[in-house]
Amino acid sequence: MESIKKYFGVGNIYPGGTNSVQLQVSSFKELEIIISHFEKYPLITQKWADFILFKQAVNLMKNKEHLTKEGLQQIVNIKASMNRGLSPELKAAFPNTIPVQRPFVFNQQIKDTN
Repeated sequence: MESIKKYFGVGNIYPGGTNSVQLQVSSFKELEIIISHFEKYPLITQKWADFILFKQAVNLMKNKEHLTKEGLQQIVNIKASMNRGLSPELKAAFPNTIPVQRPFVFNQQIKDTN
């Protein structure tokens, strides 16, 4: 994690549980650095779909849409399509969630071997 933090030059490292740590960024400026990296060097697995959805959620927050009930629901809809989906607590708190369509990733190749 220290190497990743040093590479990006952003974030803080916190304990994440038993035998794990988290790199946490806390500003849009820091997120833009990381997003820019993955736009330049795209992921080549289905994780690219998670990245696309993540960017959509970040854009909603940058536009302050998360401050409305509808915007917050849209972010939860995006989260429902990412990684492991929603936790039981989020499902209970947002019963009207409709997961967004997850982008399908195909033919991804390493664009820059460096």
